[in-house]
Amino acid sequence: METQFKVPTMAEMLANSQVPDVLFWVGCMGSFDERAQKITKAVVKILHHARISFAVLGTEESCTGDPAKRAGNEFLFQMMAMNNIAVLNGYEVKKIVTACPHCFNTLKNEYPELGGNYEVLHHTELIQKLLNEGKIKVQGGDFKGKKITFHDPCYLGRANDIYEAPREVIKKLDGELMEMKRSRSKGLCCGAGGGQMFKEPEKGNKDINIERTEEALELNPKIIATGCPFCMTMMTDGIKNKNKEEEVKVLDVAELIANALEL
Repeated sequence: METQFKVPTMAEMLANSQVPDVLFWVGCMGSFDERAQKITKAVVKILHHARISFAVLGTEESCTGDPAKRAGNEFLFQMMAMNNIAVLNGYEVKKIVTACPHCFNTLKNEYPELGGNYEVLHHTELIQKLLNEGKIKVQGGDFKGKKITFHDPCYLGRANDIYEAPREVIKKLDGELMEMKRSRSKGLCCGAGGGQMFKEPEKGNKDINIERTEEALELNPKIIATGCPFCMTMMTDGIKNKNKEEEVKVLDVAELIANALEL
């Protein structure tokens, strides 16, 4: 049974004259996609467990504008970004954590030139920090000895050079971390970036997510770990395509840790 936590909004905290240490930016996928909502819950569980004071924007959060920008609509992106920056600056937000590399990259690298300057962390970075500081502890339990391979999200890896944090976190689970032949800076895109998530692929011999799934399956893993809700969708679809849903699970790094937390 899932433990229910009350997650406060920035508005509720302000009404009580409180300021959270961290704003959890949930993102569109984390809010509306049924599968990605489980990642959101896992991040909330970890933050709560580590006794971190955090809040969400709730209905005041809107899309960062990443898909619009990637699809070439700079005007729409800037309108969306300016609205978000007005809200964030209104609450004097200093530190943001998000489970979506697309949101992470946009907030961290593209908002500053529009007046939005924040310390932005990907959830794998925050989890690594919490583990290193002893604020959370994990036990390998369910994952002991299991083969786990990590798929590098493009906007986490190549775009922001974050390769170690997710791997260091996975290593804490006593599983066997295995690398696909294309990993880290040579990693292969899941096929969802650049707005491709929201349209049908062009004609070709094979969809990218199938190619990537085949690469992962060569290792005979029990778990394909990822750190991006877009990658989660594409890899899950790949596993379904190969009828491997019973043998191989696709899980976000946050879900792995939330399942292994020492209570």
